[in-house]
Amino acid sequence: MADATACLNWLAAPDPRLDMIQETLDAIVKDGHRTGDVIQRIRQLATRSAPPRVRLDLNDVVRDVIPLMRAELHGHEVALVLDLAADLPLVLGDRVQLQQVVLNLVMNAIEAMAGVTDRPRELRIGSARPDWDHVTVTVQDTGVGIDRSMLDRLFTAFFTTKPGGMGMGLSISRSIIEAHGGWLSAAANLPHGAIFQFSLAIDCGVAEGVHIARVAGAAP
Repeated sequence: MADATACLNWLAAPDPRLDMIQETLDAIVKDGHRTGDVIQRIRQLATRSAPPRVRLDLNDVVRDVIPLMRAELHGHEVALVLDLAADLPLVLGDRVQLQQVVLNLVMNAIEAMAGVTDRPRELRIGSARPDWDHVTVTVQDTGVGIDRSMLDRLFTAFFTTKPGGMGMGLSISRSIIEAHGGWLSAAANLPHGAIFQFSLAIDCGVAEGVHIARVAGAAP
């Protein structure tokens, strides 16, 4: 809505910047297509039909989401720190669904820092390979944190601590990750904030290929 309103304001100017209007309208159309894809994937989750899955680099999934959250980061004065592991192994997944998970976690983090005034508002997104079989994506914030009494209900549908919230974002996110054979967890980010992390299995074909290549290149 903000982008569309900006276009209307530019058009009303005596000398409208048509190049900026074109660029913004292109972004609106792209976001509209993406929203349609997300709705389709959520319907697939509801009907338990298998989404199309391809080999993905989770770093690319994170990078896909960054342009979508720039306005929110700027509006809430949140500093973004990326700590993405190099040469992250591929996973098998649905790009749109995993983008939605990252976006949900990021938006929750930004909202959790909205009222913070006594410390920097920092959003840190990282990726890692903690063991041979899995890769993880972690979203950390310096917000209000999570009450320990709420941890067990955090991913329950319709449970929310936000005024006017529906309590569906984290529930849908966990459903998406579990449908991919992974897990999504939450913890305190001491001394301030929260940590959300999801883990997915490395695509077997990729892992086996790397293993075979290493064995083949090993010294006799």
